[in-house]
Amino acid sequence: MDPQIIHKATATANLTDYERAYREFSWETARRKLAGLPGGRGLNIAYEAVDRHVAEGRGDHVALRCRGSRKEDITYDALRRLTAKFANVLRELGIGRGDRVASLLGRVPELYIAALGTLKNTSVYSPLFSAFGPEPIRERLWLGDVKVLVTTPELYRRKVAPIRDRLPELRHVLVVGAPVGDIDGGVDLRLALDAADETYEIPPTDPQDMALLHFTSGTTGKPKGAVHVHGAVLVHHVTAGFALDLRPDDIFWCTADPGWVTGTSYGIIAPLTHGATMVVDPAEFDYRGWYQTLQEEHVTVWYTAPTALRMLMRNSGIADDYDLSSLRFVASVGEPLNPEVVSWGHRVLGLPIHDNWWQTETGAIMISNYQSMDIRPGSMGRPMPGVRVGLLERGPDGRVLVTDGHVREITRPEVVGEIALRPGWPSMFQGYLHDQARYQKSFVDEWYLSGDLARRDADGYYWFVGRADDVIKSAGHLVGPFEVESALMEHPAVAEAGVIGKPDPVVGEIVKAFVALRPGFEPSDELKLDLIAFGRRRLGAVAPKDIAFDQNMPHTRSGKVMRRLLKARELGLPEGDVSTLEGAR
Repeated sequence: MDPQIIHKATATANLTDYERAYREFSWETARRKLAGLPGGRGLNIAYEAVDRHVAEGRGDHVALRCRGSRKEDITYDALRRLTAKFANVLRELGIGRGDRVASLLGRVPELYIAALGTLKNTSVYSPLFSAFGPEPIRERLWLGDVKVLVTTPELYRRKVAPIRDRLPELRHVLVVGAPVGDIDGGVDLRLALDAADETYEIPPTDPQDMALLHFTSGTTGKPKGAVHVHGAVLVHHVTAGFALDLRPDDIFWCTADPGWVTGTSYGIIAPLTHGATMVVDPAEFDYRGWYQTLQEEHVTVWYTAPTALRMLMRNSGIADDYDLSSLRFVASVGEPLNPEVVSWGHRVLGLPIHDNWWQTETGAIMISNYQSMDIRPGSMGRPMPGVRVGLLERGPDGRVLVTDGHVREITRPEVVGEIALRPGWPSMFQGYLHDQARYQKSFVDEWYLSGDLARRDADGYYWFVGRADDVIKSAGHLVGPFEVESALMEHPAVAEAGVIGKPDPVVGEIVKAFVALRPGFEPSDELKLDLIAFGRRRLGAVAPKDIAFDQNMPHTRSGKVMRRLLKARELGLPEGDVSTLEGAR
């Protein structure tokens, strides 16, 4: 049974309003709301995010509000000039259209200057996760044919220097925050910016020109470089309005790491296209530090991760010490959001948490809970206007079923299928760099296959079940690990849970759960039996049959429990690619 619906005060005939907006929306009409380069010279992400606001008389509005040791406000006009300087630096280095520029940085002003300056120059921006070790960084720089890297001396010496001799394409390193020293090809970025001209005419930019290169890892194989184009800015802009309710005078804080797609799509591009003020905070997660940022910066729209929200929920009493009255919208990204977190937000923050769903390949939010709609805790929401989402049937072997060359789409409510999207939204990835065969395998009958399983209720809300390779098949049931994990986390002893399918000769797989305990609880046979009984009460036949205590479960850098790794260790199988594992170097 679905959790209780949280009714929104702003919702008036919300399903009808949504259906009307969905039916009447067109990308062509939405495109007219963007300025485009002057003189009809195309569509450039950096122009829409920065320069057009100056042209429209909002140059004095604050674009970046930087915290940490370098407190400063950067206006849209200042950002226009700084990104023009960066584009001129690239031009002086011989870097032009289509050349790849990567950043290996935390949340510092140079990150935003580099990203937008690269896009102004019609070069391609590729963010890298600064906590990666040398080998995953080498793979991405090599696969991306990266010619310029923007980083700090410390990160360069620890992460890049050991593998520099295997990066023949890397010509220049733009160094942030300290002298260049002995860095091969090093350029002091501060000095280069000081010497550069602050005027720059953005070259003509076709909406299909390559703009962004985001790397994503699957459960097997090498990283994949998903290619996105300048036309994606339209979807960044539209979805930030629909899914995040962004407005020009908002104070927006996205806590996503800048090395991942969210940190670019919604941590740089989307809020700036709306003329909002972005909070730039280099600090890592800290209970009081985050509440203090929300209070001091009067944040109105907050986009964060379920892991962080769950950690805040464990210490929810701290919120009472801060004035969070400026907040009017909170959204979550990166992994499914447990229903209890949505309810906690409604109870403690006075606002429900709005979950949404998308992937690196989609480039932007595809399914969302909107400000105007009632929230059904645990649901991802409904599809974005302009995006056609379907659920495809899967056979006993796990493959999508195809009949006479066409996929079999599920139309009945409450039936589990694979989330698939019909191409046509402008932020859809255009390929995997240097791997067309892998790209083509992502499609069947012109549907993009996400690899995620979900069900859809009678009102069109989607409910995440799990990854296609995570779903447990037990005694004829399809068991979603996320649903089991969510139920276990409601037990007062459980801080975190990871669920896998363990092979069984009778039922195919049994559900096994690994749990980390909250402070004050110790592993015991009695507690194990209590958790199994609790699961049976909540979940019935799909409850876990086996429980293991594990205070050190493997996580990705973004905080997700790596079920794949739990299963590999349980069964003694190869662990595969662990480059995104927390603590990996």
